[in-house]
Amino acid sequence: MKNLSATFLLVFFAICGAYSQTFTISGKVVDEQNQVIPYANILLLQATDSTFVQGASADEKGLFVLSEVKPDLYLLQASYVGRGSEPRPLDIAKDVSLGALIIPLENNELDEVVVSAQRPKLERLPDRLVFSVANTVVSQGTSWDILKSTPGVIVNQDDLLIRGQNATVYLNDRKVQLSGQEVRDLLQGLSGTNIKSVEVIANPPASYDAEGGPILNIVTSKNIVPGYKGSINGTFTQAVFPKFSMGTSHYYKTDKLNLFANYTISPKKDVNKTKKGINFMDDTNDVFSVWDTDYNQTDRSQSQNASFILDYDFDDKNSLNVTSNLLFNLDQEQQTLLSNEMRNAQAQLDSTFTTENNANMDNTNLAFDLTYVHKLKKEGAQIRANGHYTYFNGKTFQRLASDYFDADGTFLRDFGFDSDTDQEIGIFTGQLDYSTPIGNASFETGAKISSITSENKVNFFNFNGSSNTVDSSLSDLYTYDENVYAAYMSFVKNWEKWSMKLGVRGELTEAEGRSLTLNQTNTQDFFEPFPSFYLLYSLSEKHSFSFDYGRNINRPKYNDLNPFRFFYNENDYEEGNPGLRPSFSNNLNFNYTHNSEYFFDVYYRDNGSNIAYLVFQDNDNQTLVELKQNVLESKSYGLDFTLSKSILPPWYLYAYTSVFHEEETFLAEESGNVPFTNEVNGVYAYVGNYLTLSSDGTFTGEVAGTYISKFLFGSYVSDEQFNLTIGLRKTLFDNKITLSLAAEDILEQYVPTYRSQYLNQDNFYRRRPETQFIRFGFTYNFGNFRLEDNERGIDKNERDRLQSQN
Repeated sequence: MKNLSATFLLVFFAICGAYSQTFTISGKVVDEQNQVIPYANILLLQATDSTFVQGASADEKGLFVLSEVKPDLYLLQASYVGRGSEPRPLDIAKDVSLGALIIPLENNELDEVVVSAQRPKLERLPDRLVFSVANTVVSQGTSWDILKSTPGVIVNQDDLLIRGQNATVYLNDRKVQLSGQEVRDLLQGLSGTNIKSVEVIANPPASYDAEGGPILNIVTSKNIVPGYKGSINGTFTQAVFPKFSMGTSHYYKTDKLNLFANYTISPKKDVNKTKKGINFMDDTNDVFSVWDTDYNQTDRSQSQNASFILDYDFDDKNSLNVTSNLLFNLDQEQQTLLSNEMRNAQAQLDSTFTTENNANMDNTNLAFDLTYVHKLKKEGAQIRANGHYTYFNGKTFQRLASDYFDADGTFLRDFGFDSDTDQEIGIFTGQLDYSTPIGNASFETGAKISSITSENKVNFFNFNGSSNTVDSSLSDLYTYDENVYAAYMSFVKNWEKWSMKLGVRGELTEAEGRSLTLNQTNTQDFFEPFPSFYLLYSLSEKHSFSFDYGRNINRPKYNDLNPFRFFYNENDYEEGNPGLRPSFSNNLNFNYTHNSEYFFDVYYRDNGSNIAYLVFQDNDNQTLVELKQNVLESKSYGLDFTLSKSILPPWYLYAYTSVFHEEETFLAEESGNVPFTNEVNGVYAYVGNYLTLSSDGTFTGEVAGTYISKFLFGSYVSDEQFNLTIGLRKTLFDNKITLSLAAEDILEQYVPTYRSQYLNQDNFYRRRPETQFIRFGFTYNFGNFRLEDNERGIDKNERDRLQSQN
């Protein structure tokens, strides 16, 4: 009996000893002609259920090694660019040196357990909504296509809106510092196959700047293997005028070094036709004069954008990132031809005038960003330091000339002038962050300082004729200096069914704006706290509820503070407002999610004295002025419903509907400073159909429709608009070449009319840009193009204020 027990124990420990050992698997990846396939993916799967165990990548010679493999039965497979070897069964009890894994030259579909089509997934986290799109039909489009499919996102031409607010686009938590059209061009050139998920952050937490509103953060796949890849891409667009863009990107990665360089040039000629109308009123609010104006504006530009990114890992604890962007648009030409008819109350022609308004512009925007990360001994704890500098320079020379005629066409008089403006802005920021886990919770804190200096000059000269609204005294020198000191802390705690996130940020603002001509100085000196709170309750896998609250600030754009005037003609101009003040908003959201397919959102937002786009007509002098102004109060609320569902394997449907109310109360300056409330009840609806048109997934299509009943735009209310788009996309030669064809605004119904009509104000405008077009695009990838890139924007909220929100 003792011998039997000893034998049993000996066998038992021998088996345990064998299974406590680990072994290595090595081999090579080739094609059918025994040609090496470098950088192929190697997958080790459980033989019983094909679940993933571990993976690796072949080197430049096609060689691979899997280490620390426990004894068991496995399947081994190599894959590259959508092609896979036959799964090879292995019984691992010792080190195994294989011959070659052969990937066929012809297209073979990989085993379902390795690559499988999935439907997009929506996940509700305490402070954000995560839209996961990797390996889905949606990811077959561009990054712009993915954003259009993201729940809660409203696309209004070049603007991305979340509940009526402009959203800021981030790439991997770094802000994309470009204007609306430039953001769209960038994202249309970024393939969706590199996108892991999109995060919708309606109420940004304390770690983000209190300014900036909602955020769309695009998360790309991680870098996997070393090597080089490059691409050449371009688009040709046929609208009223043909236009094109060309770009090239290059990526290089070693174990420690990661480089990215990109250059894009976009020469184009655009036309923008605008129809304006003004009904001027007397003291009894009867119309005495009607002005109808047609604007025909032609823009010529040649925007160029260059980026360089360097990531370097000194060791496992220390890493450095350098990011630089140069965007310049020199020798821009803007020619505006204007014709105006003035009629009396009986619609009889009184007189006419024509204006030729030509402008030449040069813009340069240079940014440099440096980030250092040090990981501490405690797992998950780190210190992050960041420094940033931006230089912006914009110059404009404008020449305006008008001729006036009576009803019979007889010349009456002329008027004209030149103006020269120069704006120079410098931005510096420094930030230090510390984060650490605390059990199943985490804590984060940090501090930031930002310093902005802005100098703006305008000169009016070469006057001829006379005007009641334009004179040389409008020349001015305006300077603006701003310092913001911020600190924050954030705490996250998770339980079995609950998640909670608490945060608070404090910002001290010191700002001073000075106008030489007005002999006026405006100062701001205040401290404000910005708390945030998030709570998520997961009742089950199919049901979850969440609530969040956040307080934010909206600071004026630098251009909006300048007291300068930009004239369309001497009776119609935009004017800056140096008296603008920051506004503060309080945002509350309640959400319910069912099965990650049905989403219900109820929200309320108090925008306080929001900065709004207002227009006022002076009935006595018959002028129209457009400016930004703080309103007395502003609020909005609504109900959003989202459906995200695969109807059939090749058909994915995304539908988003928002029923909302918006209102703003402002002082009607040209109506005796009477408070007036502008409000709308509106509906927004988007339906996107994403189709896989081939069995191998290389041919996809999209049919989408967008409807907006009406929405609020300061003192304006828009009427309804509808956009129908169709797109096709085809990849060739194992994803080396991608071709796309898209048609937008097919029914030519995506141009609303904006009307400001209240008290003694009655005017409208309808802009007609080139929304209807057909676009052909191509991308050619070379090198090891299955690499993921380290492309990113620069995360600086201060730079975003370089762009005016017109």
